[in-house]
Amino acid sequence: MSFPTLVFFLCLITSVICMALLLRGWWRTGTRLLFWSALCFVFLALNNLFVVFDLVLFPTIDFLPLRYLSSLAAISVLLWGFIWEAD
Repeated sequence: MSFPTLVFFLCLITSVICMALLLRGWWRTGTRLLFWSALCFVFLALNNLFVVFDLVLFPTIDFLPLRYLSSLAAISVLLWGFIWEAD
């Protein structure tokens, strides 16, 4: 396993762990900003999954549009959550 491949997998694992911790915190406290952050990390984990697919598993298939869409969704959800929660 090459170093870039290891980094891609570690980024995927890290974003999934962050998503799980944020969701657990939201379930325990009910704080809506935790929900929006967890939803952002859902899309970031999906983005990292597409990076692994694109650069490691299926290098002949172009996943770049899906990577762009998932990162746009992550930022949009987090921005929406910040605006929604600003009272």
